[in-house]
Amino acid sequence: MSDHAVYVLECADGSLYTGYTTDLERRVGEHNAGEGAKYTRGRTPVELRYTERFDSKSAAMSREYEIKQLTRQQKERLVGLE
Repeated sequence: MSDHAVYVLECADGSLYTGYTTDLERRVGEHNAGEGAKYTRGRTPVELRYTERFDSKSAAMSREYEIKQLTRQQKERLVGLE
């Protein structure tokens, strides 16, 4: 079982947020309750658009960094929004 997940959320304002977690369902709930990252607090509700799972935290964190370096257009392509 892959315990580490990288995810992309679409915020209510249309922006995309990338994060890491070990419990995806709980984390998305936290974002929607305004308890997640500061970035998403004023942009609820958020919707999960994309997930990748990894066996190690280091692999997941590396992938999170890679996704965060993508342009908006590249992220949209990744999550299937275009």
